[in-house]
Amino acid sequence: MPSASRKWTLDSIPDQTGRLVVVTGANSGIGRITAETLARRGAHVVLACRSPQRGQAALDRLLARAPEARAEVRLLDLADLASIRKFADDWDHDRLDLLVNNAGVAMVPFARTADGFESQFGINHLGTFALTGLMLPHLLASPVPRVVTVSSEGQRFARFDPDNLNAERRYRAMFAYLQSKRANLYFATELQRRADAAGLRLRSMAVAPGLTRTNVLTGGANVNRGRLYAASTRLLLRVAFRPTPMGAKTSLYAATVPDLPGGAYIVPDGPLQLRGEPVQRTRERAIRDATTARRLWELSETLTGVRYQLSEDAQCRTPLEVPNE
Repeated sequence: MPSASRKWTLDSIPDQTGRLVVVTGANSGIGRITAETLARRGAHVVLACRSPQRGQAALDRLLARAPEARAEVRLLDLADLASIRKFADDWDHDRLDLLVNNAGVAMVPFARTADGFESQFGINHLGTFALTGLMLPHLLASPVPRVVTVSSEGQRFARFDPDNLNAERRYRAMFAYLQSKRANLYFATELQRRADAAGLRLRSMAVAPGLTRTNVLTGGANVNRGRLYAASTRLLLRVAFRPTPMGAKTSLYAATVPDLPGGAYIVPDGPLQLRGEPVQRTRERAIRDATTARRLWELSETLTGVRYQLSEDAQCRTPLEVPNE
């Protein structure tokens, strides 16, 4: 495994030919760079996007830059369980080698998803949980399946409240965002525990990108927050945040380093994980908190109606769906 002392670059990525990949939120930001880089390295990449127009524009841009790339766009809205189920039901490839759970929203005004969940918890965690579970049979049909889930360096500051995950009480945008990103880390590590217990080859990793210039703070639900918010946020992004390709490095590292162990958490090696080169972090309280992770998993199954089939013959079956309670 590359160490922080030997700089890892995008040129370090091995040939990805023959690998079948899904990247959620692949039309912009870190997701776009991740999808483009993997496609340039030979992978067949599915750009899973909420907007057909933005998804097609991203695909056109990718193919203009890499005409020989194998890539396609498929619609996926993580704010709608029906859309997630349709994406999984319509999957017509023989397997899935890599799922990059990249899509998300950040610090948006209060809103509910199509299924009534607080939007940051619903999209960032529950949507990711449901998609991974529904795509699990296809992942387990791969000889070397891998799931990469994008968390955030900010999750370290989350005050995780299992009784207020869905904004049952007071809503604070920053609190809800950080909590959803902590949930991403709990999910990735608990998925690895369950895969290991079932004797599966699946490897699940989480990453933190560091401070990165993307449209997550200015696009989507943040578009209508006024000129002052837009101007100040753009200035902050330009001054304090690093270019998008740098932020994509942890995702690409977790997705492509061959001997990276399941359960790894990849972060920038700089102060406060804000910038730097990809490195595995093992001293993280959330990684060891199996009790909270298990409680969140059980709640997520209840809310989404998706129960994982983690067994050696799971590739022959589809995930169970139970009625939402």
